[in-house]
Amino acid sequence: MTQPGIRDIATLLEALPYIREFHGQTVVIKYGGAAMEDPALREEFARDVVLLKYVGINPIVVHGGGPEITAYMERLSMPVEFVGGLRVSDPATVEVAKMVLVGKVNKDIVLRINRHGQPAVGLSGDDGGLFRVTRQAAPDGTDVGFVGRIVRVDRQVVDHVARDYIPVIASIGADFEGNSYNVNADDAAGAIARALGAYKVEAVLDGISGGMRPKLAACVEAIHGGVHFAHIVDGRVPHSLLLELFTNKGVGTKIRPAT
Repeated sequence: MTQPGIRDIATLLEALPYIREFHGQTVVIKYGGAAMEDPALREEFARDVVLLKYVGINPIVVHGGGPEITAYMERLSMPVEFVGGLRVSDPATVEVAKMVLVGKVNKDIVLRINRHGQPAVGLSGDDGGLFRVTRQAAPDGTDVGFVGRIVRVDRQVVDHVARDYIPVIASIGADFEGNSYNVNADDAAGAIARALGAYKVEAVLDGISGGMRPKLAACVEAIHGGVHFAHIVDGRVPHSLLLELFTNKGVGTKIRPAT
C-alpha cells in the first residue's frame, strides 16, 4: 500500500515538468460560473491563483459576474434578456453592470487573493484606456444595445501592473467617444491573451453549458491570435485550474492550433 506521504511526493514530482514549462509564462484565466458563487470554491480559486504566482507563472484574471448583475437587475425590477449568450444592455443596464463588476465583484476577488498571500490590483477596461470597444450585434444580427467588441488593448497597462501584482480585470470598456459598454468576459479574456502573447488562456466555468458560443469563439480567436493553448475547465471541480495545468491527465476541454 502506498503511504500518504509518498503519494504527496509523487504528485509534486508529476507537477515538476509543468512548473518548469510554464515558469515565466503568462496564463490568462477567465473566471466565472460556480467558482465565483460558491464560498468554498471562491477561496480555493484564490489560493490556486496565488500558488501559480509563487511557482513563477504570471496569472492574469479576467472576470465577469453575470449572475450578480442579473440579481441586482431583478431587485431593481429591470428586464433581463440574453441573445446568443450576450446580455441585452441599455445604458441603465451598463450602469448596473459597472457598479456590480467594478465596485463589488472585482474588489471581492482582489481581497481574497491578497488574503491568501499575493498582492492583487483590480482594473477595468476603463482604467488607463485598457480596452477600446465598438458596438457589436448578437451572432444573428440582433441589436443588443451597449455591448462592446474590443478593438484595442493597451497591453502596457497590464504589463505595468503585472510586474508587481496580480491583475484582476473586470469586463467593462468604453468606445472612442467615452461611452461605456458591457463587454463579454470571454471576449475580454481572449483579447487580453492575444495582446499579451499569453502562453495559455484558461476558462473556468460550469463545464459545457448554455451560452457556450461566445466562450468557444473567444478561445478559437485567442488561438488564431497566437496563444498556444486554450482550455475550458469545470469550475465546480475543486482546484480544476491546478489539475489542468499540473497533472498528466489534465481536466476539461483543450483547444489548440490545427497541425
